[in-house]
Amino acid sequence: MYADRGYDFDKYRRLLWKRGIKPMIARRGVAHGSGLGKVRWVVERAFAWLHQFKRLRIRYERRADLHQGLLELACSLICLRRLRTSF
Repeated sequence: MYADRGYDFDKYRRLLWKRGIKPMIARRGVAHGSGLGKVRWVVERAFAWLHQFKRLRIRYERRADLHQGLLELACSLICLRRLRTSF
């Protein structure tokens, strides 16, 4: 799991190891260059794509199943648009 310096505590590292997850947490007090930015931008880009859909940017739905359905629909539309441009 990738995380930034805000999660650099032994407590979090131990919890992740107990669950069988290898923590990739940037260290506090160490200069930048850990490489986490190369992975993080993928997540930030995905959030930006999802925020194109107003109903996801501002959550109007109270029911979790409706919100999940809209999220899945948005992901499907994003994938469809990406596939159209690649062929």
